[in-house]
Amino acid sequence: MNYRNLEVYQLAVRFLPMTTKMIDRFPAGYASFADQMRRASLSVPLNIAEGSGKTGPADQRRFYAIARGSAMECGAIVDACFALGFIDQAARKQALDTLDSIVRILSKMCLSNRTKK
Repeated sequence: MNYRNLEVYQLAVRFLPMTTKMIDRFPAGYASFADQMRRASLSVPLNIAEGSGKTGPADQRRFYAIARGSAMECGAIVDACFALGFIDQAARKQALDTLDSIVRILSKMCLSNRTKK
């Protein structure tokens, strides 16, 4: 299970507790918002793991791209949390810095897999 050694996977797993801390700050009435955050954040490491298990580069690219899209979605949710006053600037910066690293690495992984046949 080599996906555990991937820096991007480790970052994605490290992002999960940040998500939980944000969700814990949501006021009543935001259950669907919290659920979306849970699903998007969990999608990142799950798709990295699944992609690393694929034998063909096209399949790998597809799952890494899905993980990248979920990380981008998480970034938008973090921005919304900040705009709604659920998190402070420090929490926002920590989350977005982590997500920026995840997206950067996944982008490179998608591009590097394009040249493999």
